[in-house]
Amino acid sequence: MNQIVLMGRLTRDPELRHTQSGTPVASFSLAVDRGFTSKDGGERQTDFIDIVAWDRRGEFVSRYFTKGQMCAVSGRLQIRDWTDKDGNKRRTAEVVADNIYFTESKKSRDATVGRAEPRDDYSSNYTSPVTGSDFEELDLDEGDLPF
Repeated sequence: MNQIVLMGRLTRDPELRHTQSGTPVASFSLAVDRGFTSKDGGERQTDFIDIVAWDRRGEFVSRYFTKGQMCAVSGRLQIRDWTDKDGNKRRTAEVVADNIYFTESKKSRDATVGRAEPRDDYSSNYTSPVTGSDFEELDLDEGDLPF
């Protein structure tokens, strides 16, 4: 079984690119704190993990997520071999995202990131994941919720 679940903060804005066939792919990195502290200094260790999101997931993350924002990602680990420009063989480990989740409220997200509107700096036609459904996005303050 190859299943990974991570929660952390984006270390940079997602970068959206397109393959030669036009398929969108976004790449970003998460800073994920380890669940324990080091023996010597008591400081928590952090891992920086590369994430790749394809198709609509890539468009979604590039539009709604920014550097410093907390998110959760579930997916699978992929090991990829490649050759750099000097001809050296390299190996990269990355997580291919199946799901990407918001993990903080809109209010705290806006305060952390300093951005209230989705990013529009990509060149593909984005359609909402709920297009054609009976659901609609509500813009409520969490204090207005009955629970």
